[in-house]
Amino acid sequence: MSKSTMIVTGATNGIGFHTALAVAATGAHVVLVGRSESRCQAAVDSIQQQHPDADVTYRVADLSDQAQVVALADDVQRHYERLDVLINNAGAFFAQREESVDGIEMTWALNHMAPFVLTTRLLPLLRASAPARVITVSSAAHQMGRMNFADLEGRQRYAAWPAYAQSKLANLLFTYELADRLRDADVTVNALHPGFVASGFGQNNHSFSMRVFAWLQQKFAISAEQGAQTSIYLAVSPQVAQVTGRYFVESKAVPAAAHAYDVTARRQLWSLSEALVRG
Repeated sequence: MSKSTMIVTGATNGIGFHTALAVAATGAHVVLVGRSESRCQAAVDSIQQQHPDADVTYRVADLSDQAQVVALADDVQRHYERLDVLINNAGAFFAQREESVDGIEMTWALNHMAPFVLTTRLLPLLRASAPARVITVSSAAHQMGRMNFADLEGRQRYAAWPAYAQSKLANLLFTYELADRLRDADVTVNALHPGFVASGFGQNNHSFSMRVFAWLQQKFAISAEQGAQTSIYLAVSPQVAQVTGRYFVESKAVPAAAHAYDVTARRQLWSLSEALVRG
């Protein structure tokens, strides 16, 4: 992987940071994406302290804002001749309903629309760089998710956990649909569950349920470094170089929930996602 270029979103802490740290150690050029310039720079400094020869840089973007996602993708395509690995890691949980600057419910905007817009915008570069890999961090929460196509954004009724689970199911439906669309392109597309990880997840919320969740993290969760292992495996392992359209847990391909394989749902999701793309 010494001449490859990789992008890791949500890379300033938690799973994303440890993913970027590990893939940077392989000799790849790694582009960290985060919302805060100071935190991006701190992450780069930390990686280079641990791996002085690491070739790592960053781009600042709020991925809930589609204009910034598009600007990020266009910037990457202007400055890089190739993109070998795209890791869609950024995500969040919102206890209360909020809307992005585009007027899209935040869980949906950040957890689904951001990877949808970024990945599809970067497809020309990924195709030109083949063999290439697209990796999306989903969750076992997809098992509880149901696609509410009549009210994807919870405008009629919002509940935090169903909204989160729906977005993680959408990650898988998107993965399977994109994998099929890229069968002839030598671009693999896979998703993963990182495990129950003690990371920054949910720290933007202060509800009772999230305080309980934080306590459970302290008691039972694995470390962010452990949680990054499947992302790292999918990014660099030659064993999965030709594997596409799969869901991984603990670096092993496993079946997802049965409803994640609904072809009609994934095509409907694609069409509705295209309709939500701004500009």
